[in-house]
Amino acid sequence: MKKYSFWAACAAAFLTCGIFSACSEDDPIPDNGNENNGGGTTPTEEAFSRFVVATSTTASGNTTNTLLTSKSLTEGNITSLGEGLTNDGASYWVFYKDQYLYALNYNDGNAGTTSSYVLNADSVVEKRAKEYAIRRFTTYGTYGPYIMTTSTGDGPTEWADVNGYVPQSFLVSYLDVEGETYRTNDTKDEAYLSENFLGNGEFVTLAGLLENNGKLFSVAVPMGLSQYGVKDGNGKWVRPGYDDLIKTESGGQGSGSYEKDELQWTQYPDSCWVAIFNDESLTSKKIIKTGKISYACGRYKSQYYQMIWKAGNGDIYVFSPSYAKTMADARQQTKLPAGVVRIPNGAEDFDDYYCNLEEQSDGCGFLRVWPIADDKFLLLMYDKPFTDADRVANRLAIFHAEAKELTYVNGFPSTVTGFGNTPYVKDGVAYVSVTLSEGNPSVYAIDPSNATATKGLEVNATQIGGLGELTYTPAL
Repeated sequence: MKKYSFWAACAAAFLTCGIFSACSEDDPIPDNGNENNGGGTTPTEEAFSRFVVATSTTASGNTTNTLLTSKSLTEGNITSLGEGLTNDGASYWVFYKDQYLYALNYNDGNAGTTSSYVLNADSVVEKRAKEYAIRRFTTYGTYGPYIMTTSTGDGPTEWADVNGYVPQSFLVSYLDVEGETYRTNDTKDEAYLSENFLGNGEFVTLAGLLENNGKLFSVAVPMGLSQYGVKDGNGKWVRPGYDDLIKTESGGQGSGSYEKDELQWTQYPDSCWVAIFNDESLTSKKIIKTGKISYACGRYKSQYYQMIWKAGNGDIYVFSPSYAKTMADARQQTKLPAGVVRIPNGAEDFDDYYCNLEEQSDGCGFLRVWPIADDKFLLLMYDKPFTDADRVANRLAIFHAEAKELTYVNGFPSTVTGFGNTPYVKDGVAYVSVTLSEGNPSVYAIDPSNATATKGLEVNATQIGGLGELTYTPAL
């Protein structure tokens, strides 16, 4: 059986995620309680919800993206054939509370139009009027009325040094969900400089955006010394014995590309930093540090996955897969195993909590993490040690934080080839989309109390790229 990583499925979803389905008002509601789009119902003045399934179907070399709806995720069958509201797909499907759905598209060059959707009184998901060509981003999250995205890139050219090297700055985008507006930050504000962000000369990028008690928590991932950073102070930020890591010419490809005079990747792989911003403006911050784990992000190419999450009791857990173990040079490889630390509820610093997750997974690491309920988290695990180039992220596990216990999920068929992008969590149950080598993709419900997955809704499509719920609320 050919196996694919979780991200292999996600990468396909990156290109081929679907959008909501809609059929005519004359279409009947299937007897099994599911519906392809909520059509066939009588408009109502009462609030109601529908589960939303973003699908992609490939046939004869062509891919069609559709958004389907269902009354249930635990049973039944829905189809994308001849049904659904089609669009260009999404890099990530982002559900804002249960009122809006955003097709958030990674913007590389001029690509990546972002649209949004709501559920109407006819049980049909419809597209809102406005579209946005948002900036390229490497992480995203929500804060107050906004869906936010961030990346790190060139700052204002007027800040270039004598060599013409421009400092790196945070590039922030704000999508006001209810107001249907889009704006970006003013990079000419020095507060957005990501150079020397940690006091060691290195520039950083952010991984994850977590709103907590009115503030915004994010992991600051050190990226090494930019051209600007290397030349700052005649190389004072280059650690002794690291001079040979400075690039003498430009090269590399994609997210691994580099520039002449850059020291690519961090010189400090055995530490983790969290930035606590006062609000969504990201202009005022406090930085905390721990030496128990390496920097806390999962990574695929230029995307930095969130590893900082809040548990049900308000404690914040920070996970590190120890990605720095994959660095080519030993000086830039972390010696720390994959693990997790904690920021207690109401605090703004780490306590003495620590758990070695690598030890509990027989040396295997993980790629992504999501909260489920209480102090339980869902982890996407690798099948081999993190340093193995042929590792595949094809297993799921439940982490019970208080008990410091990692348990692999059982109940999946042996024909699993990949999982969807982001699980949907409701009433303490995690619903994940599963792609199979034989048969249609399905939704599986994971009970975190016993780490068991149970098959639910089956979807007649090639792949499920997004999963969530929308609610229609009549206007007062």
